[in-house]
Amino acid sequence: MFSKEKKPEPGELLQGTLDMLVLKTLSRGALHGYAVALSIERTSEEVLRVEEGALYPALHRLESRGLLASEWGLSENNRRAKFYRLTAAGRRQLVEQSSHWARLSAGVARVMGTA
Repeated sequence: MFSKEKKPEPGELLQGTLDMLVLKTLSRGALHGYAVALSIERTSEEVLRVEEGALYPALHRLESRGLLASEWGLSENNRRAKFYRLTAAGRRQLVEQSSHWARLSAGVARVMGTA
């Protein structure tokens, strides 16, 4: 009997990468949640898509861990929005995760490059 594996959807993120992508995006400056998702999508040239159901729990989780801080402000269209920014601990975490990601992606590239 064959198992039916779930095929990845276009834009689906690898497990564990969302936090790193959020931290990297916010390293460029404070943004509200929707702008974070849009930035990831645009920067990845539409390859990555972050769903609200994953993004907002990630933002809250990162904030509760002290990696992000937030404050209320007005968005570009004058709507009240919560803006997130990196903390010093968030910057340190980003450096650590970026280093790990570089090693991991290089390892995967080596395996995929073999005949």
